[in-house]
Parts: sequence; C-alpha cells; structure tokens
Amino acid sequence: MADAVLKEQQLAMARYLRDPQGHPAPAGIEARRLQIYEDLIYNNIEGFISSGFPVLHSLYTEDDWRRLVRSFMDGHRCRTPYFLEISQEFVRFLMERYNPVPGDPPFLSELAHYEWVELALSVAEGDLPQAVDTENLSSAIPVLSPLAWSLAYRFPVHLIGPGFQPEEAGDAVYLAVYRDREDDVRFMELNAATSRLLEKVRDNRRETAHGLLSALAPELGMSEQALIPFGLEQLQQFVDASVVLITDSPDKAVVSI
Repeated sequence: MADAVLKEQQLAMARYLRDPQGHPAPAGIEARRLQIYEDLIYNNIEGFISSGFPVLHSLYTEDDWRRLVRSFMDGHRCRTPYFLEISQEFVRFLMERYNPVPGDPPFLSELAHYEWVELALSVAEGDLPQAVDTENLSSAIPVLSPLAWSLAYRFPVHLIGPGFQPEEAGDAVYLAVYRDREDDVRFMELNAATSRLLEKVRDNRRETAHGLLSALAPELGMSEQALIPFGLEQLQQFVDASVVLITDSPDKAVVSI
C-alpha cells in the first residue's frame, strides 16, 4: 500500500513539473519548494535546447519559446536518460508528435534537424583516418566520410535566420554537412546530380569511382563520356574537403570510427 501511494505521489509530481499550468500541484508540498523544483527542471532542459538550437531560438519570442519547450516537456517521453541527447529527442518530438500552432515557422522541424546535425557532428567521437593520396582517382574506391551527412530539405535551412524566414517551401535543397580535419563543422551546397553521386558513394563498398560514375550516367540521362570527367572533378572536390575518403583496396573501403 505504501509503495502504491509513493508511486502516485511521484507521478503527480512528474505531471506537475512537466506542465504546472495543466496539472495540479501534489498535495503536502510547500509552494516555495515546488517552485524550486519547477525552475530547476525547466531551466536545465531549456538550457540544453536553446544552446543546441540557437538559430531556432532566435526566431521566437520569449513566451512562444517557453510554450514550445513546455510542449516538449509535457508531450514527449524521452528514450534516453542522457542530457546530451535531449537535442535529438527534441527533434524527434518536432518531427513525430508536435502539431504546429500560429507563431511556429513552417520550417520548424527542418531547421531543428539541420541544427541538430551540426551539433551531432561537432561532438561525434573519433577522428578522420589519414588521407590517402592517389594519382588515379578513377580507379580508387570512394567512401563517404563517417563525419559527413548527405541531406535534403524543402527549405534553405542553412540560410535561415532572423533576417531571412521563408514562408513557403521552394525547390529541394541538397546539402553535405561534414566535419573537416580541423574539426570544424561545415556545409556544402549540392544540386540534385551531385547529391545523387554522394548517395552512391555513401552506399559504396567495393566499386571504383569510374564504376560509380558509369552506373550514375544513365540515371541522369547522360553518356559516360560526358559525365565521367565532370564526376571525377566533383569527387575530387569532395575528397579535398574530406567529405569523401578514398582507398585503392576493397578491404579498406569501409572506414569505421
């Protein structure tokens, strides 16, 4: 009986701390003490979210931002106990459970995802392996860096800020977001063709650059003779930026960090 009472008290406290306006305060606890707990929980979670999504935060009034954070606290059940993963849980909430209200930008979930990718890459463990020099990129095996993501959005999320907030989605926006060898997180704008090339590199294990480009040519409605020189030039740019890693051995094609 005592265990059941304690459990109900804990649940009542949790409900109140998630949404003090929507749930009654648990009985028998001084208001001053409740306020301390309420401020502690909210400020900790809000601090992680605002620091992880600075651009998104800058687009909201204080009241609207508080409403959004409170919606996350009350409407989402995190799958991880780690504070560093709150940002990922916040993005999952926005993409899977949140219903936008007036005051939310139409690019809310996409901008949040983009900012989370930047954060995730900045704290990812590991370093890039040593660069491999090759005189013949065509015969080398390209693989995607483990610190690079190929992404597509409906909004130009990399340009959004207080001075630029598009109201409607436009043409698809393709980006490569990556951490370079100086541990700086950067982005590279792509088009549909170069994005598809990077996707093929991402899925590659044993095919040479020449083979990947030969397979890509009919997808793009181009001849191999026309595509391969352009494709090799683009691959070289990816390699120079450490978005793509190369090897001359199939056994080394999969790089793990």
